[in-house]
Parts: sequence; structure tokens; C-alpha cells
Amino acid sequence: MKILIVEDDKRIAKALAEDLRHQHHAVDIALDGIEGWNFAQAAEYDLILLDLMLPRLDGISLCKRLRENKSNALILMLTSKDTTTDKVIGLDAGADDYLIKPFELEELAARIRALSRRTPEVKPSILTHGKLQLDPNSSEITYAGNPLFLTPKEYLILEYFLRHAQQVLTRSAILEKLWEFDKFSGEGTVKTHITNLRSKLRTAGSPDNLIETVYAVGYRLGAVDD
Repeated sequence: MKILIVEDDKRIAKALAEDLRHQHHAVDIALDGIEGWNFAQAAEYDLILLDLMLPRLDGISLCKRLRENKSNALILMLTSKDTTTDKVIGLDAGADDYLIKPFELEELAARIRALSRRTPEVKPSILTHGKLQLDPNSSEITYAGNPLFLTPKEYLILEYFLRHAQQVLTRSAILEKLWEFDKFSGEGTVKTHITNLRSKLRTAGSPDNLIETVYAVGYRLGAVDD
């Protein structure tokens, strides 16, 4: 998932981002409501972790603005306010869930998994393409039973391909979806990661065309042999 954290406490934001990146998410951080709005307009996020008390534009106002502008991102509000009234206000503003500070990172991860299951898209528990399998819950990847050990970015790229198995993915689309703003790179970076990913897949026994190059367009998963 591509996640935006809107949190003015740098210490909390950094800890959340580090934990989420370990779970193979791409994460951006905004330190106030206006910056959060600008991030949300510049990229498409799957999930926004939104603090309630923010400088420049508070979390409730930002949530309303996002929904008024047809944002489909899941919104999980993070706040120290735990009254029923505060929760109702947040949910009525368009939030999908509400988590009270302080909280354990394990609970946050569970909430995110629960929210992802609410989306209209039916997501299989294990992603497969022929002999290739990726389990998002355990982050384990195998080809014909042989384990693959990928870098975090290679993992994200492969998962993105498996979730869009019928599509041709351009380098620009891969960059926008899987790279964070402060680590944004050129399209040559995508080519390098694809090359390394192909090499690891071949080592595990996959055919050369498991990830195909579509000339002048991008990449797609190759046809699966029966």
C-alpha cells in the first residue's frame, strides 16, 4: 500500500513510517494539514493516517476536504481524544476508522489489514501467477516452492505486478505508486530494480519472460504455461 502519515509530532511520524516500511508499504510524511492536503493532491494514496490535532488545517477539516474532493483513500484517524462525540465527529467527516493514542504498532497493523478488507476489490489471500506465489500476510515469496529473498522495493514491485496481472504498467506509474516523494527517482531506477528482480526470479527457476517488456510502454507479467 501507499500510505500518507499526517502527523505533526516528528518522533511519532518517524516511528510509524519506519514500522510501516518494514511491512513493505511506501510511506510519505506530512507535518501539518496543508502539507497533507498538498501530498494527497499530488499522489494517489491507498491509506491516510490522519492526526486530529494539526497545525494550519485540523484533521477533521482535512478529512472533509478530502471526501468533498472525491478521495477514495482509506482514512484512519489517530488522536488522543477518546470521547464518543469526538469519534462520531471524525467518522461523520468521512474517516473509516478511529484509533486512540497511545496505541501498539501491532494494533495499528491489524486495523490497516481490517480496513484493506473493506475495499470493493476482492483481494486473494495469496497472490499467484503460475508457479509464483506471494503471501501478503507473511511476506513469503516462492517460485515452484523455491523461496525468493527480495529487497523491500523489489517486493513492492512484484506485489504490484501480481495485483495488476492483466495490465501493462508504465515506469511512471510504478514510480508514482511505489516510490516516496523524498526518495523519488528517475525511470532508470525502475529499470534497474526490474532487472534485479528478473535475475532473482530466474535463479529460483522462472522463465525469462515472467516479466515482459512492452516496447515503449512498460512491463507486464508474461503468459503462464499450462
